[in-house]
Amino acid sequence: MPIAFLGAVAVGTALMMLPAARADPGHAPFVTALFTATSAVCVTGLAVVDTPTYWSTFGHVLITVLSQIGGFGIMTLATLLGLLVSRRLGLRSRLMAQTESNGLFDGNVGGVLIRVALVMLVTEGAISVVLTLRFWLGYDYSFGRAVWEAVFHAVQAFNNVGFALYPDSLVRFVGDWWICMPLALGVFTGAIGFPVLFELAREWRKPGCWSTHTRLTVWGTVLLSSLGFLIFLSFEWSNPNTLGPLGTPTKVLAAFTQDIMTRSGGFNSIDLGSMNAETVAVTNAMMFIGGGSASTAGGIRVTTFLLLAFVIWAEVRGEPDVVISKRRIAEETQRQAVTVALLGVALVASGTLGLIALTDDVPFDRALFEVTSAFATTGLSTGITPTLPPSGQILLTVLMYVGRVGTIAVGTAIALNTRRRLYRYPEERPLVG
Repeated sequence: MPIAFLGAVAVGTALMMLPAARADPGHAPFVTALFTATSAVCVTGLAVVDTPTYWSTFGHVLITVLSQIGGFGIMTLATLLGLLVSRRLGLRSRLMAQTESNGLFDGNVGGVLIRVALVMLVTEGAISVVLTLRFWLGYDYSFGRAVWEAVFHAVQAFNNVGFALYPDSLVRFVGDWWICMPLALGVFTGAIGFPVLFELAREWRKPGCWSTHTRLTVWGTVLLSSLGFLIFLSFEWSNPNTLGPLGTPTKVLAAFTQDIMTRSGGFNSIDLGSMNAETVAVTNAMMFIGGGSASTAGGIRVTTFLLLAFVIWAEVRGEPDVVISKRRIAEETQRQAVTVALLGVALVASGTLGLIALTDDVPFDRALFEVTSAFATTGLSTGITPTLPPSGQILLTVLMYVGRVGTIAVGTAIALNTRRRLYRYPEERPLVG
């Protein structure tokens, strides 16, 4: 899987370097093309150039295609194409799709793949229709321009990428419910995860029948989203550079939109560089947590975060098992959650220190924000990414790649010792705490 994403990034970089992809004469520099291709394939949305003016229409189409491929998944897309061509799947194709999707394809691989594709296309189509009508009727765009911009932003929303065809992202639409709400709902749908969507479609009237994964994802998303919305609204209510000048309905819409986008969407309807320090801290935490597993979102995922909370709760109570909804959580799953979280913390910490070392005048809070956004494949920025030196941009490129492929997947791919031991060492208990 890591090699597949590297291949997609390499092809995307080569295409973005074509003169036809740039609006001005000549081709894009290698680092610019690499960063943009990685940001699209890894569904991040960070940019080192002004997307609407730097890239041509062909370049925008490339970004759309790479974002769709990255959101759907390299291996799952290859598996679907193989299924359509050969009408059957071998064991290798099933295992490859299983590796990338975090257990999404436990049963009928072909059927699930088709349902995933349908959910993606139907959601993007619905968003495109609403945005097309709004651009066409509300902003006097030509019908062709309205359709193109609607499709572009619908793909970006569902795949949680965040590239925009406007220099200020969604700031000009901060009070437009017909623009912000469809995009926010598209981000939410893509970020909650396909396993949860499929289970809710079957059992939405019976919460008692939901699996532990769906319970953690749904209630965790509701809790974190509600908390983030209230915190953002209260911290920024009087900020003259963000929500302060807006009317109450617009403040509510802006806070809701930005809360959803913080989890992995990448769009912004207010100036992120003008947020208060406490809002930036909360945004960092929300980006790091991210969305649901087997989704187009990034971060360590909601289930990982809540599972660690239950592990801590069980430990402080002296419980022998971690129990959620009358289900005991396997020790292997607990170790995996701890590994994902700690590797994420290590990457963000080392990435922040590395970015500060590579630049002379980037404050710590700005560096932490950009690094967290890159690792969590969120795509939000305080505006410093285009000003970073090439070395700093390459560092963010690596973080976007690792964040999309997954820390465990990358670690497993580069591990030297993959053999299982046929013996166990004697047990010992070192002092902890």
